[in-house]
Amino acid sequence: MQLGFVTAIFPDLTLEQVLQFAADEGFDCVELMCWPPGKAERRYAGVTHLDVASLDDAAVQSFQDLLQRYGVGVSALGYYPNPLDPDADRRRAAIDHLGKVIAAARRVGVSTVTTFVGRDPAKTIDDNWPLFSEVWPAIVAQAEAAGVRLAIENCPMLFSEDEWPGGKNLAYCPSAWRRMFRDVPSPAWGLNFDPSHLLWLGIDCERAIRDFADRIYHAHAKDTRIDREALYEVGVCGLGWQHPKIPGLGDVDWSGFFAALTDAGYNGPVCIEIEDRAYEGSLDDRKRSLRQSKRFLEQFVSG
Repeated sequence: MQLGFVTAIFPDLTLEQVLQFAADEGFDCVELMCWPPGKAERRYAGVTHLDVASLDDAAVQSFQDLLQRYGVGVSALGYYPNPLDPDADRRRAAIDHLGKVIAAARRVGVSTVTTFVGRDPAKTIDDNWPLFSEVWPAIVAQAEAAGVRLAIENCPMLFSEDEWPGGKNLAYCPSAWRRMFRDVPSPAWGLNFDPSHLLWLGIDCERAIRDFADRIYHAHAKDTRIDREALYEVGVCGLGWQHPKIPGLGDVDWSGFFAALTDAGYNGPVCIEIEDRAYEGSLDDRKRSLRQSKRFLEQFVSG
């Protein structure tokens, strides 16, 4: 496996500065964020380390030169919008930019694009499915034609009252994964597997790895701490009792997670995703969070 990190934690660093940090700290790879330049609508969005909309031949060459100079790989190009947004204009904008990310991945020689399926949170999974069936076959076909794999992250995107009750991402659980892979049976898409979400959803992480071993194309390393007192007060239908933490400071069974991955034959990238508010005070804190996470995960990932 290759140990890397998600670059969303460094919105204030250039691509070269990100790669230099990764090289200096001994990371194998990075998952590069490719949002459209502009204001972010939520935390960790709006980060652009590769501007795919203005990717000319000179920019491609510059990108490849930087990778060669620092010796750091790119596990994926990442863009996490809502391609099933109930607002048609926002939905079209997300789909259009996702297409640009797919095309850019082919141009720069990156094999994977990480993203969300999306969802209208006010509708059930069944009621979202007609739009899914309208939107996603074409996106998957575009990726397949480009020789690029899509890796769908399993976060339900349920963190506020605005996203209640369904969240903004359909692909958060095994039943949804089975349905989407059955309805669009292309090897051009699979999962960006993040154990932290399965923990608080009560889904058996190790079983999910076994059941979907051939569909895991990328993995995130993020932890979650369950606040048992808050959970007692509001129950599983409430919010605010699950808190993202850096690996090793939450409740994920990392030994079990990596044992299941290795048993499944997974030998791809595992990218640390920092969303821990305790480490967001400064750039130094964010860098420290990655160093600390790397030290913890190196007991499971070695080359």
